[in-house]
Amino acid sequence: MSKILIVEDEESIAELERDYLKISGYDVDICANGDEGLYKALKGDYDLVVLDIMLPGTDGFEICRRLREEKEVPVIMVSARKDDIDKIRGLGLGADDYMTKPFSPGELVARVKAHLARYDRLTGAGKQANDIIEVGGLKIDRTARKIWVDGVEKPFTAKEFDLLTFLAMHPNHVYSKADLFREIWDMESVGDDVATVTVHIKKIREKLDDTTSDSKYIETIWGVGYRFK
Repeated sequence: MSKILIVEDEESIAELERDYLKISGYDVDICANGDEGLYKALKGDYDLVVLDIMLPGTDGFEICRRLREEKEVPVIMVSARKDDIDKIRGLGLGADDYMTKPFSPGELVARVKAHLARYDRLTGAGKQANDIIEVGGLKIDRTARKIWVDGVEKPFTAKEFDLLTFLAMHPNHVYSKADLFREIWDMESVGDDVATVTVHIKKIREKLDDTTSDSKYIETIWGVGYRFK
């Protein structure tokens, strides 16, 4: 569900806009002054902002300018003033659209839908999200083949990545070294091949900072193999 922020000091207008947008399936927040609106627009996870120009505190022009310095979400500016200079200024600051009051709530909904659809096309937001596994401080992006530990990206070789990902996808399942060699190297283990698994597990644990006996992620089941917690 797309999340929309309305920054509007006229309560009746803000509530009417909110009601129409909610009926259309959007999650909507309202701010009645510019200072709060600026804070929420910058810190909140909004997909679109409906922004009045004349506001108590920070005005809509400054909010739009500050927002454009950090984010690319669609912005629809709204004003009762009909001067072209305001429209030119608003669009020049990076607003995607400009609506002059009074306007019908239905028109606002239509423009919101159009801008969200356009933004999705431009950013690819409508595409399937990356396949992510997250456990505690460990994040594995299977699509990008990247791994983060406590927010820090760590370099993993192809086999280390495949081995850790396989274990993480099958938590609480104990695998022998021979099982893991067969799954990751796609062949039956011969002689000392299982030692390869041991070496890779050791390197993975070092990169996960998971080398203590009280493992957070990969647990050794003595005499059997390994298990991802």
